[in-house]
Amino acid sequence: MKNKKIILAITGSIAAYKAAFLTRLLIKQGAEVQVIMTPSAAAFITPLTLATLSKRPVHTEVISEESWNNHVELGLWADAMVIAPATANTLAKLANGICDSMVGAVYLSAKCPVFFAPAMDLDMWKHPASKKNIETLKSYGNEIIPVGHGELASGLVGDGRMAEPEDIVDFLNNHFNKKLSLKGKVAVVTAGPTYEAIDPVRFIGNRSTGKMGIAIAEKLAARGAKVFLVLGPTSQKTEEEGVETIRVTSAEEMYQAATKHFKKADVAVMAAAVADYRPKTVSDKKIKKKEGDMAVKLERTKDIAKQLGQVKKKGQLTIGFALETNNEKANAKGKIERKNFDFIVLNSLNDKGAGFGHDTNKVTFIFKDGTEKPLKLKLKTEVAIDIVDEIDNLLNISLKK
Repeated sequence: MKNKKIILAITGSIAAYKAAFLTRLLIKQGAEVQVIMTPSAAAFITPLTLATLSKRPVHTEVISEESWNNHVELGLWADAMVIAPATANTLAKLANGICDSMVGAVYLSAKCPVFFAPAMDLDMWKHPASKKNIETLKSYGNEIIPVGHGELASGLVGDGRMAEPEDIVDFLNNHFNKKLSLKGKVAVVTAGPTYEAIDPVRFIGNRSTGKMGIAIAEKLAARGAKVFLVLGPTSQKTEEEGVETIRVTSAEEMYQAATKHFKKADVAVMAAAVADYRPKTVSDKKIKKKEGDMAVKLERTKDIAKQLGQVKKKGQLTIGFALETNNEKANAKGKIERKNFDFIVLNSLNDKGAGFGHDTNKVTFIFKDGTEKPLKLKLKTEVAIDIVDEIDNLLNISLKK
């Protein structure tokens, strides 16, 4: 935490009193802390207290005493923004981009990771609207610090307590320690579909959006890896620093790009939905409609994952995906063997919310030794973190051998 620049945003909850302890802990760990507050938060804890602890003026308004508090500059300054406590009202506003306070203005300007420490009563926490707002904020890439269980301000006992300041500091320390765990590593990630031309107009393709692969590339880069993202034809994109996107269209182009960059890579994640077949002949002119049927003769494309598995050197990792509709685990385990994967990410189209076109995925990790790790339905950004955690672990094991 030393020398990290932290924005602490406080909103109107009885848990705001904990912000004084949190500010003190962050300062003791060597962080620079800039406190901002909603006007209602000042009813629970005074700006003077927090200004004294942080040794910085506390901002409660975008405009105060005829001066403009530069929310854009603050958003660029910080290494992390922590909203603690984050009330149900704040979660709802920020999930929907409502900017009616200094906290909202800084949040929408922030380029750094944002962490929410929710605080509310049991029934508010359980309400579907709150759950939806939490999921929306997570889908934007924000992180939610788990709430505590215990006695609440209402006298009820249950979930909804803001995490203790010590737990919030531990959460941030884990984030910063994990952030550069892959510094110096090189990764190749394939993502999206491939389009195999029939003629200049028509092609054989699939419904992959590339969301899962892009999320993995971003999470690898966030931990310090240099990532080559070999991306098929999709409207999705990434602007994550550390990710170099190589746009391709066909399976052959994806093969050429993936094999080129794998030579210097530590890990390859094969998340693309590559066409298994392509037309044997491609017309250079649009094929005109005629009477009767038309047959398109197909030939196999190169198996990119298998090729990389065959040339893989000691210390290199390859991770594959298996999207299955039947005999899921047997098919996935067969792929591990044939393609020399270190582990495979299995998802089934039989699972609601999994597969193409969704922001969520439900997967099972299957490892070389046959062990399995099933995960619940999660946002693809969360699944990406789980995948990168496994890669991080395997690379560390490899280094120790």
